[in-house]
Amino acid sequence: MTAFLRRHACQALNVLRALPRPARVQPLRTSVVSALLLSVLPSACFAAALPGTSPSTAKIANAAARQISADQLPTDQTLNRQTLTGQIQAEHALTGQRATYDLSLAESGGNTLSATGSMTYVVRDTCSAWSTQQHLDIQSATRNGGAVTMVSDYSTLESKDGRHLIFRTVQKSNNTVLQTVSGEASVDAHGHGVVQYEKPIKKTLKLPPGTLFPMMHTAAILAAAQQGAPNIAPLLFDGTGADGAQETYITLLGWGPQKDPAPFPALASQPAGRVHVAFFSRTPDSILPDYEIGMRYFANGVSDKLDMDFGDFRMHGSLHNLALPPPPAHC
Repeated sequence: MTAFLRRHACQALNVLRALPRPARVQPLRTSVVSALLLSVLPSACFAAALPGTSPSTAKIANAAARQISADQLPTDQTLNRQTLTGQIQAEHALTGQRATYDLSLAESGGNTLSATGSMTYVVRDTCSAWSTQQHLDIQSATRNGGAVTMVSDYSTLESKDGRHLIFRTVQKSNNTVLQTVSGEASVDAHGHGVVQYEKPIKKTLKLPPGTLFPMMHTAAILAAAQQGAPNIAPLLFDGTGADGAQETYITLLGWGPQKDPAPFPALASQPAGRVHVAFFSRTPDSILPDYEIGMRYFANGVSDKLDMDFGDFRMHGSLHNLALPPPPAHC
């Protein structure tokens, strides 16, 4: 869930902070768009999307998750071979989930007076792929009197081998659609990829070698934590913006059995640790991160204790409800 939450939530809130009046609706910048869009279309929506894809896409989406070996991966990627192999193995630990979060303003020193909201994050195991949905709803008030409701819906279907992604993001401000981003991306066995956008405009971009899709990005984080790595820096493409891949720098702390009680019984036996993710644009002048997020990550991919830093204000996210459905019996 790492990849989704940080990028999406941050950007929507940055837009809220920037809007001078509630009546003034502007398209979000690409970086802002990425931070908010965390939901994924239901499985039925993805099933409807798949028939329109190419035969090669269908094969990738239904491929077994064992097709990438360490010897097939390029040696010049940010992640080393051991970590990349581990992330494939960590895929087995990920679980389907339905998690809801309450969001509240933790600290503000800028234009934002108040900010509250909720987020729903759903992951479905469809045997050959992960279907994810995220719905983010934030209400904000600013010092200049503006009140804005930002709603972001983000949906993906990612093959379990990490080589194909179908994505769709819709962002709204006060019930007005600001931007829609959709398309599909694929990566070959050597880590070279391409993304084909349908919206906001049709275009094709290359993905740098080593780019990971959201669920594989999460698996890489968990694998690195389990191996005791202090940090990793994988490239990420999640389909929330129209500019291709994004740099991430991830710091991992205190992985192991938790001293604090788990928020739900289903997490009681799960090792966990703190994860901090900083997101950077892939431009020469990107010295400071676009946004940052921290959380406690459990080994099965569930997160709690969210801390989203937007510069002049921060938001806290608490896990309100959690359901972990059993793996599909027909796989």
